[in-house]
Amino acid sequence: MISLEELQHGKILLIDKPLDWTSFDVVKKIRWNICKAFGIKKIKVGHAGTLDPKASGLLIVCTGKFTKRIDEIQGQSKVYTGTIKLGATTPTFDTESEENRTFPTDHITEELIHLTTQKFLGEIEQHPPIHSAVKKDGKRLYQLARAGKEVETEARKVRIDQFKITKIDLPFVEFEVECGKGTYIRSLANDFGAALDSGAYLTGLRRTKIGDYSVDDADNSVLEKSFFEF
Repeated sequence: MISLEELQHGKILLIDKPLDWTSFDVVKKIRWNICKAFGIKKIKVGHAGTLDPKASGLLIVCTGKFTKRIDEIQGQSKVYTGTIKLGATTPTFDTESEENRTFPTDHITEELIHLTTQKFLGEIEQHPPIHSAVKKDGKRLYQLARAGKEVETEARKVRIDQFKITKIDLPFVEFEVECGKGTYIRSLANDFGAALDSGAYLTGLRRTKIGDYSVDDADNSVLEKSFFEF
């Protein structure tokens, strides 16, 4: 069991974030569990790198003084696995919204798919999704998008160390990506479709690693209040 003293001094908790949970849902749940278990009113709890609701996998949660390490952890490389559907797009670049456009795929071969991944290796410029938490003029992009406002996003440099196709079953392709801080895999999927002279969107995403931390070591029992009770 973890003592309150340990949690206040600082702990790193590895969570396998469930689908449809926001990263804040996880933080809020853990903070509530700790406060209820120890009869306290507040404790610092934060996460080191957002995962979209439709993504699962490794979410690192820091407590107490270790919340000061969040920026350090966020800066480490990340590994994702997932699935992309070719031949269509959605406004959110994933399954949070319905398909809004379809594109031809007859010209897409396995060789073309593998060759096209090479265009995204190294330092590239990427536009964040309009439906994202990135701020513009003090407001989240998703807030502007939901209000029906036209939003022009600014490209930013991100780093892709590996973009490997692990399975092709058209129109679906499975992949593994290793990337640096600030990379949107949804945007990568959308841009990948455009580079294939087609369209694409993310249908599944799982984060497996952040630096040396692995989802294999995650312990979701911390999402239960009883975990902190003696």
